[in-house]
Amino acid sequence: MALGNQIRTVMLLGALTGVLVAIGAYFGNIYLALIFAIVMNFGSYWFSHKIVLMMYRAKEADVGKYARLHQLVSEVAKKANVPKPKVYVVPSQNPNAFATGRNPKHAVVAVTQSIMDLLTEKELKGVIAHEIAHVKHRDILIASIAATVAGTISMLAFMARWAAIFGGMGRSRDSGNIIELLALAIIAPLIAAVIQLAISRSREYLADESGAKYVGDGKPLASALKKLEAQSKRHPMRFGSPSSAHLFIVNPFSGRTMLKLFSTHPPVDDRVARLTKMHFKY
Repeated sequence: MALGNQIRTVMLLGALTGVLVAIGAYFGNIYLALIFAIVMNFGSYWFSHKIVLMMYRAKEADVGKYARLHQLVSEVAKKANVPKPKVYVVPSQNPNAFATGRNPKHAVVAVTQSIMDLLTEKELKGVIAHEIAHVKHRDILIASIAATVAGTISMLAFMARWAAIFGGMGRSRDSGNIIELLALAIIAPLIAAVIQLAISRSREYLADESGAKYVGDGKPLASALKKLEAQSKRHPMRFGSPSSAHLFIVNPFSGRTMLKLFSTHPPVDDRVARLTKMHFKY
């Protein structure tokens, strides 16, 4: 399954790039939008951990007070063969966790206060393993690449809207086909968003699988996911931004079921079914 998810990610990134190339061919030049998107997303990638930790009021976990949490992170990081990430705690009643940081040497694993009260030690270790899998797979970098391409498409779509208003540009000025520009402005960013979300879901499946391998059992994480989904519906996150929902192990902001196509996460039932079918050699 891991190889399948990696291949799926490559194909989705290829599809996203294909949309960008097609739009670039239409306009004849995409360099300005691409450079702007790269600069914006590079800054976001480089400083993302600081921004996210500030957004969620996270504080570094005191080693004395959270000794067992630090020990669990150390155990899983050693198993995954990555440096031990810094450990933070988020003061929220929403039980959740996320990982951030530009690479394994600058990684952070953050858990909410309530997740430590809700889960058993084995379940919490499964969640931590999922987050360290994101670190191991450099998912922040992959998300940044996807965001760069999708952001470029969105900017070109914005240009297309203005071009439609002022009579077209490039090839469209010659043909006078304003309908094409309007279709491009509406459909292209929608397609980009769908592909970007599909990449996010693919990385979640991969992190589930790898996290289960690190602890040698998929059932604790499966059990944790069911608890987290149920409690997140009762206690949604009260601060932060929905734009960062993809970072968390379950969506912290909505208790309602979204259309799968527009969801940052795969359905929990699907994730649980995959995890419970996993078998490990001891």
